[in-house]
Amino acid sequence: MSQPTNLARYVRQVRYARLGEDGQRRLMDGKALIVGCGALGSVAANTLVRAGVGLVRIVDRDFVETTNLQRQMLFDEEDVAEQLPKAIAAASRLGRINSEVEIDPIVADVDATNIERLCNGIDVIVDGTDNFETRFLINDISLKRNIPWVYGGCLGAEGQTMTILPGETACLGCLMQECPPPGSTPTCDTAGILGPIVNVIASIEALEAIKILSGHRQAVSRMLTVVELWDNMIRQIDISGLREQVDCPACKGGEHVWLLGRRGSHTAVLCGRNAVQLTHVGASVSLEELARKLDGVGEVSRNPFLLRLKVEGHELTVFPDGRAIISGTDDISKARTIYAKYIGS
Repeated sequence: MSQPTNLARYVRQVRYARLGEDGQRRLMDGKALIVGCGALGSVAANTLVRAGVGLVRIVDRDFVETTNLQRQMLFDEEDVAEQLPKAIAAASRLGRINSEVEIDPIVADVDATNIERLCNGIDVIVDGTDNFETRFLINDISLKRNIPWVYGGCLGAEGQTMTILPGETACLGCLMQECPPPGSTPTCDTAGILGPIVNVIASIEALEAIKILSGHRQAVSRMLTVVELWDNMIRQIDISGLREQVDCPACKGGEHVWLLGRRGSHTAVLCGRNAVQLTHVGASVSLEELARKLDGVGEVSRNPFLLRLKVEGHELTVFPDGRAIISGTDDISKARTIYAKYIGS
């Protein structure tokens, strides 16, 4: 018996018994939001579009650069030459891969002012971000709207991922009671990253999303999965009981401080200075620790009151209270991208 026409291209998936025709049809009705279309996001978007997810909304604030091509699979040198936004370049490529999927590219910086709108009609959120502020914001909207989301992150040759089912599993706030302060964690630009770990973690994220969209929530992992490819190690940490063990203000207390804008960064263009100021509410920065992290990245200078990094034609001035001024641009999205690259969350 032949497959129905609209299922023919997915025949290899449909023949996987645990997914089957019913699961495929659910996928084709499903709607996914991918926040960030860099390394993780581009792999996840590629996988979900090829799998036939009905709508894939891709949101990213950045443009394609040559250094992206080492690990961000949807882009090429032509995209760099045309200075295309990542969301637009990704949508163009994905549209040629599967014209049956609705792809909704949005060039925007995801924050507390727009995430509610971006999540309208969405069934699952996939993390392709490069900072913990946005991840905590996703966690808040997930809990408020009861939308499952899949967390993922990579650095060097190591990555980790976990899936959040609101009200059922531990959330990001259960796992990490506080967002790491700005500059306290390495970034891809300071510590490097290898392409293969991106593919592994993003593939796990995508399959978790496929389980959710196809109606197989029971198959979703209750583990925090950590993969280290250089030393050939895979660890799975059972977090199935974590939600009951901690008194999480987000998923138990209903406190969505990131969504309300009480936490996170605020931006302002500094008039006449070709600079943008980012202010991180409730954050503090160790300038000494940050200087060590940035050693060798660019020209670094520091005194007790501030740290300056000169890199790629920009100057970043970071203050102990979490405030930063990015000189050399008056584009808020670009300033946030530069900050995330070198300072981090």
